[in-house]
Amino acid sequence: MIEVLHQHRKRRFSRKETLRTVALVLKRESQNPMHVSIVFTNDRYMQTVHGRFLQTRRTTDVMSFPLKDGMSIDGEVYVNLDQARRQSFRYGVPMSEEVRRLLIHGTLHLLGYRDATPRQRARMKRKEDMFLNILGRAG
Repeated sequence: MIEVLHQHRKRRFSRKETLRTVALVLKRESQNPMHVSIVFTNDRYMQTVHGRFLQTRRTTDVMSFPLKDGMSIDGEVYVNLDQARRQSFRYGVPMSEEVRRLLIHGTLHLLGYRDATPRQRARMKRKEDMFLNILGRAG
């Protein structure tokens, strides 16, 4: 089950596209049932979450919190729509593509993928690109 929550006062991302994106990653990558909550938020909230869990009050684009319980994997993915907007300008891509990339990235973290090393980052980037291509980049 995928749950979508909007905490951002002004910005929104399509619930349908969120479900489509996360479901694709889960279907292609996961072998266990999952309950995933996607929370769209802003800089201020992300700074609070980042500060609480990583001891730094900087903002970030996406954070994932896997919650494993026996056979199933549950988790939360927080996507910062303010940061996604800035990154879409920086990378010259539509905001919808950047948000999908962040959804994919966060979901991959729930499934155990890491990006601490250059090799791990490259692997995740290849996965992100593959899923974006399946979804259709500007979708």
